[in-house]
Amino acid sequence: MNLVLMGLPGAGKGTQAEKIVENYGIPHISTGDMFRAAMKEGTELGLKAKSFMDQGSLVPDEVTIGIVRERLSKDDCQNGFLLDGFPRTVPQAEALESILTELGKKIDYVLNIDVDQDILMDRLTGRRICKDCGATYHLVFNPPAQEGVCNRCGGELYQRADDNEETVKNRLQVNIEQAQPLLGFYETKGYLRNIDGQQDINKVFVDIESLLGGLNA
Repeated sequence: MNLVLMGLPGAGKGTQAEKIVENYGIPHISTGDMFRAAMKEGTELGLKAKSFMDQGSLVPDEVTIGIVRERLSKDDCQNGFLLDGFPRTVPQAEALESILTELGKKIDYVLNIDVDQDILMDRLTGRRICKDCGATYHLVFNPPAQEGVCNRCGGELYQRADDNEETVKNRLQVNIEQAQPLLGFYETKGYLRNIDGQQDINKVFVDIESLLGGLNA
């Protein structure tokens, strides 16, 4: 099965990606992992990507697309893959279609973990971290026994600057604006499947399993 995973920050993409990989034995391919692997292997495209990243610049599409092509050509992708973080734009999505056509493959589904913006705000702004040992808590989902105090070491809990409401709101807005054209593209193609990400984590995966079960029928 060839899958693309989408979802806004806080939607629970990482958790579902782990479950999909574990249950279906396909590689989880994230943009960051691809870049790191290409740089470690010292491929021509990996070195090009490194030169841009070292300057703090965005890696151009042609380099990113080349690295994706290299990665999807590897043996572990023969029985499928889970792409996460690519494509991010419609031109990248069109390039992915061309790559898959070259490889004799096609996308089965684009899974979009769908969660209301208000709930994402609660999820993302509720995180608290221990200043001393780094333990992570959540005011709603995993609160400390005593407010503001780490269960593990008694250290003070704090909110990271990028978890404050204004920063999170801006981050979500940027991601929504970026995702809308891509979701529209995949909906037109018939690949898009929206998954209700507001349910319990395990129920979200049950819905994904139910959808993916049809691919092996």
